[in-house]
Amino acid sequence: MATPNYSYEKRQRELAKKKKKEEKAKKKTSDHGPGDGQGNDGSAGQDAPKPV
Repeated sequence: MATPNYSYEKRQRELAKKKKKEEKAKKKTSDHGPGDGQGNDGSAGQDAPKPV
């Protein structure tokens, strides 16, 4: 019988934690984007297209 590869399992757990943390941070930043009803956030000119 093969021995368990604990370092591989640990790495997979670390990657899962990192992915979950990044998704949480991404969600947090997208939730607080412009136009979320916060009031004076400087979004008055958001409808104008950006110059290229």
